[in-house]
Amino acid sequence: MNGTMRRLSPFFWLTDVGFIIYWLVTFLEVLPKEYMYQDYTNANLVAWNLSFFPLDIIISITGFASLHAYHKGKKNWQQLALLSLVLTFCSGLQAIAFWAFKADFDWGWWIPNLYLLIYPLFFLPRFIGERHAG
Repeated sequence: MNGTMRRLSPFFWLTDVGFIIYWLVTFLEVLPKEYMYQDYTNANLVAWNLSFFPLDIIISITGFASLHAYHKGKKNWQQLALLSLVLTFCSGLQAIAFWAFKADFDWGWWIPNLYLLIYPLFFLPRFIGERHAG
């Protein structure tokens, strides 16, 4: 499993730091609202976007906690990594489903959310297989 974390680590860093930057940019209004996403003035869409905040932050916390636990030699890094991967997949799935049902195919939103949906699928079988074997 040690090789798994070596391959997974860059994805965790990219995703977890990316979420923190995204939410800082959002809450600090670093970019003009019209650049954030389509229909930014629509209160329902703003609420929908903000509804991802708790999930995204939990993903970052569990991802960073997994990296920390791994580097400290703690065995719970695997459970934390599994949780982070599952939640990341769910975050991507929810966003892609929303944009698909809305028939809004803006690649600026689809690409990052497809990343969140797809990359965990390369690692989840290893973690699930390890849990069944153990």
